[in-house]
Amino acid sequence: MQLRIGNGYDIHRLVPGRALILGGQRLEHPAGLGLDGHSDADVLVHAIMDALLGALSLGDIGLYFPPEDPQWQGADSLELLEQVVALVMERGWSVVNVDSVLVAERPKLKPHIAAMRSAIASRMGLAADQVGVKATTNEQLGAEGREEGISCHAVVLLQKP
Repeated sequence: MQLRIGNGYDIHRLVPGRALILGGQRLEHPAGLGLDGHSDADVLVHAIMDALLGALSLGDIGLYFPPEDPQWQGADSLELLEQVVALVMERGWSVVNVDSVLVAERPKLKPHIAAMRSAIASRMGLAADQVGVKATTNEQLGAEGREEGISCHAVVLLQKP
């Protein structure tokens, strides 16, 4: 059996007039902010996709879903995740598990984590206990702490018989 790990990271700016979508869940920011991006700007799903692609040295999500391509405007990141998982599986690999950390001051993410895990697991063909989602604040430090953006770190483990 072969094993591969992949690491992913994403950050998007918080702006007025955009939806706040994390892990496929629409959340309400207390200041009415959402994440800016070409697609739905779901930093959690984007970090997971980059981790999957990185584990197999397949580049990053910008290679497959370039922001200058109008077909990805407003795209549902969970649908893009399904395409990335298909690339992994086409190469004979399967996902063992995913672990991630969202960094945001607000809104409180804990009440939404189970739904995020479930949505991601469902789209990846995994059990919810194979998808870890944690959340932390940045203690009011840096871009996340000043509520300029939300970021996410993710790692995946892949196996091939």
